[in-house]
Amino acid sequence: MAENRASTNEEPYTEGVPCWVDAQLPDVEAGRRFYGELFGWTFEEAYGGSVWARKDGEPVAALAHKADGRMPTVWTVYFATPDVVRLTGRIRAAGGQVVMAPLPVGELGTAALAADPEGAVFGLWQAARHPGFGVRHKAGTFAWAELYTRDTETANTFYGGLFTDALFGPDAAPDFGRAPVSDVFPVEMPPHFLVHFRVERLVDALGVVHRLGGRVQVPPFETSYGKVAVVTDNQGASFALLQR
Repeated sequence: MAENRASTNEEPYTEGVPCWVDAQLPDVEAGRRFYGELFGWTFEEAYGGSVWARKDGEPVAALAHKADGRMPTVWTVYFATPDVVRLTGRIRAAGGQVVMAPLPVGELGTAALAADPEGAVFGLWQAARHPGFGVRHKAGTFAWAELYTRDTETANTFYGGLFTDALFGPDAAPDFGRAPVSDVFPVEMPPHFLVHFRVERLVDALGVVHRLGGRVQVPPFETSYGKVAVVTDNQGASFALLQR
């Protein structure tokens, strides 16, 4: 695994800023073909049999083999933290759960998975040699994470307490919103995070998704942060396409 750094265009990721995403897939090779064509990603072998996706040479995401078929095929967003052990303690104290205790990822950093009080799962990342995204907010890269929840007030209290500066501080420019599940999905959909990737032309990207065997889960709709469509890849992992 080669050492990497964030792009010189990026400041270090402070606590509560989305800094990485990965997908757990049954077939990583199929994922490489799908996302490589959709977003123009290239790939390299990475830690533990996963692969890193790059856009214009910068790291933007990881694809990993789903070892347990009972687990969902899903994109996960990771929030930066300087102290993952301390943050997992705060999550428990605030009514959340730790799904995967802090685990070193070689010399890259330390990861953990947690769930909020309503069960939406998210990741935590304490960086060492891998800070996170080398580029974001550009076509083919991470642009936004939306939490679809049943109780936005509870979500704002929970995440606002964990990530106060990132969400509400004087210099905050959050890439993280909260909305009721029923605004977009059927009421029976469980609370979850939806990773958004930016595209230049939404209609063209939807055509590529369809051609590659994916499907449109929610047709295009307008939001405060851009025009969005929710899709699934050809293995069932949901994500959103965002045109700004």
